[in-house]
Amino acid sequence: MFEREISEKRVLGALELGDTIEDYSSEMPEPSRLLLGFQGKRPIHVVASENPETKEITIITVYIPDSDKWNKDFKSRRA
Repeated sequence: MFEREISEKRVLGALELGDTIEDYSSEMPEPSRLLLGFQGKRPIHVVASENPETKEITIITVYIPDSDKWNKDFKSRRA
């Protein structure tokens, strides 16, 4: 996230208010999900893993979605 110049504030905003656009719960040891948030008008994707027992959230990655791979809403992948 630092290399991509995405602020901690925006990542936290995505965790709190972002839309869950993909659920990876069955693929990983801890429930994980892909969230859509925004840094100004720029969309960001946050992949986070949540441990329900400790109530800890681990940020796996944060990136700017590629418009060639995502539809205009950045919520669904292009076919």
